[in-house]
Amino acid sequence: MEAAPVAHRRSARRGRGLAPYALIAPGAGWLLVFLVIPLLILLYTSLESGGLLFGGFRFTWAFSNYGDAISGNLRYFERSLLYASIVTITCLVLAYPMMYWIAFYGGRWKTSLLLLILLPFFVSFVIRTVQWGFILADQGIILGPLKHLGLLPQDFHVLATPFAVVAGMTYNFLPFTALPLYVSLERIDPTMVEAAKDLYASRWQSFRRVVIPLSLPGVFAAFLLTFVPATGDYVNASVLGGTDTTMVGNIIQDRFLIQNAYNEAAALAAVLMLAMLVLVTIYARVLGTEDVVRSAAG
Repeated sequence: MEAAPVAHRRSARRGRGLAPYALIAPGAGWLLVFLVIPLLILLYTSLESGGLLFGGFRFTWAFSNYGDAISGNLRYFERSLLYASIVTITCLVLAYPMMYWIAFYGGRWKTSLLLLILLPFFVSFVIRTVQWGFILADQGIILGPLKHLGLLPQDFHVLATPFAVVAGMTYNFLPFTALPLYVSLERIDPTMVEAAKDLYASRWQSFRRVVIPLSLPGVFAAFLLTFVPATGDYVNASVLGGTDTTMVGNIIQDRFLIQNAYNEAAALAAVLMLAMLVLVTIYARVLGTEDVVRSAAG
């Protein structure tokens, strides 16, 4: 008589033990199929030698591909990291005050104001970039009238310059910075700021010692969501830039789609991912991984 209840309890405990694995299985399967396996294929391809015109590709543990990728394209890596750093810092400087004001003073208009900032998400990335090309054109809606009025020389141009590429990237990636900042700032309890003022802290002191430390997880998330895709971006450099603004993403695209040098392109992509991983790890150490983990858990 007692065997059935005991078996039932064991089955229930086994079911509760397997429940977490069942819940995580779809997400883990998705990451395995669309992240881990493609990444392994990329690393495998980066160690191949040969080419389409030389009897095909062969896996030969060609670690020299990585040395060639770094030595032959170092200036593009440096330019990509420089542009991404400028874009990330600019986005943080622009987005933080806006998100701070919306989070603390937006009131019932918070959602509407946030929607206005996120509206670019509803337009294709490529279309937004092409429109920037029209805006910054030599005879566009900005430079054209200024040249017609004699305020700018006729040979003045913005396109095909680093400024145009950085400006386009900043515009395109600004929502990526704004959203995590808003989430982090909106979570801050306003009574903590009021408590700091009750302890005779000035508005600047309460902002510096209360708001900024509590918003650091959002700053870190904004850094990741902006810096990582900006480093590998190639659309802005292709549409708004020129030969002197080529980024490593453009080189990878050229190797993959035009030259069919898949092993070289894979090595470039692997080096770029490793470089970003190192930089992000250093940034997390400086900022404090405890805050990041706490933010992710929250």
